[in-house]
Amino acid sequence: MASSTLYAVAYKTDGIADLQGFFADLVRCETRLYNALNDRLRERHEIVTSQFEFLRFLREHPGARVADLAAEFAIGVGATSKSADRLEKQGWIVRQANPADRRSSLLALTDDGSQLLDAAEATFIAGLSELVQGALDQSTTTAVARALRRLRSALERDQVGSPTG
Repeated sequence: MASSTLYAVAYKTDGIADLQGFFADLVRCETRLYNALNDRLRERHEIVTSQFEFLRFLREHPGARVADLAAEFAIGVGATSKSADRLEKQGWIVRQANPADRRSSLLALTDDGSQLLDAAEATFIAGLSELVQGALDQSTTTAVARALRRLRSALERDQVGSPTG
């Protein structure tokens, strides 16, 4: 009940919650933030946002499989595998044999990948802070982050939007 009240307060059209407006704002904000950070990362580190996110996930989850990345980012295994191939070709990750399952491999950052990630992360954090803090105060940012975390958790719990292949 509380979450529908949140939408009704934030997006009201003739007393009816404007979920389409909420969706449009959410998607457009994500796209603009992603593009702006992508430009900074590419310019300063010759890496794109999706590669940065993959490397960050692998640092936080050593020994992850391609399937783990695909699940985290809600993208297909084939696309994830191709992305991992590109990271491996750059020398930023390595594939290691999975002792528990010969059909899959475990992914790990290389030293070059770790160094790149450290440098790119500083750029990413500074850029994101600049973009968000320029528009929202700390209490609003905290409230939005909490709401998005709850929404994401519910979507992931119910496997909403998970790719089928």
